[in-house]
Amino acid sequence: MALRVLFLGGTGIISSACAALAVERGLDLTVLNRGSTSAKRPLPDGVRTLTADARDPGALRTALGDEEFDVVVDFVAFTTEHVAADVETFRDRTGQYVFISSASAYQKPVGHLPITEATPLANPFWQYSRDKIACEELLGAAYRDTGFPAVVVRPSHTYDRTSPPVDGGWTIVDRMRRGRPVVVPGDGTSLWVLTHHTDFAKGFVPLLGEPAVTGGAVHITSDEVLTWDRIHRDLAAAAGVRDPQLVHVPSDVIARDDPRRGAGLLGDKAHSVVFDNTALKRLVPGFAATTTFAQGAREIVAHHDAHPELQVVDPDVDARQDALVERWG
Repeated sequence: MALRVLFLGGTGIISSACAALAVERGLDLTVLNRGSTSAKRPLPDGVRTLTADARDPGALRTALGDEEFDVVVDFVAFTTEHVAADVETFRDRTGQYVFISSASAYQKPVGHLPITEATPLANPFWQYSRDKIACEELLGAAYRDTGFPAVVVRPSHTYDRTSPPVDGGWTIVDRMRRGRPVVVPGDGTSLWVLTHHTDFAKGFVPLLGEPAVTGGAVHITSDEVLTWDRIHRDLAAAAGVRDPQLVHVPSDVIARDDPRRGAGLLGDKAHSVVFDNTALKRLVPGFAATTTFAQGAREIVAHHDAHPELQVVDPDVDARQDALVERWG
């Protein structure tokens, strides 16, 4: 019989690719979400859908009835409240529960490279990461104390064609096309890892139902290591810009200028990262991330050029870029 899998979420950057590959590989997939984002990333044929708010335990249980699943994956849990409710809901109705955490939970500043699953979890800069750490701790206790079959998966910076993976999104590509300078954090040489969502799915889907990973944690990333200058230059090349004007601004300055984005910068993107994917490759023999960011950048630009309605310029981002360039350019 096909593995019976439930995704909470299913149309996000990561989950949409996982849903497509799960169906392709013959899994019996049910997706439960609020049904509000399917136009952007439509679900593949063959997926059974349930409509409910996964963060409303009563609505979730009503939608599920008395169904049981071999695997439950929560792509939209961000706090211990979310995870605690999941533990209560799925304690007796799944053989494996997969929590999507984040590689940003790894120690910042990074103590050593490459990062492995044994790297400590600590992030004093970003509440999002601290919440993910707390969720992992709750699940670890549930596994040790009651045998709850928890698995932790840590994506790093994963993207798809809808999402230029730079702070400011499409506004940055638009500025480069207009010949305007764009801000790059730090000196542009810190190391970063971007993972195409289909590559993430190739590592993720084979883990579903795999008993060797239950009770543990694994990250899934590309092995390609980039600098932030290279990321911006790859986007520029894809957009037909031969010589983009890159202005380097200290990360703490950017964070003070825009605290909303600054937490993710100081808590993640400002730090060099290189990931050791040995654990994943042991669990999924033959895994390899094959989409380079140069290829991914061309996909992003082609998709946006084919859909002009997506070419949204954020006036706040544009103005902040101009102000920082004036001070630091």
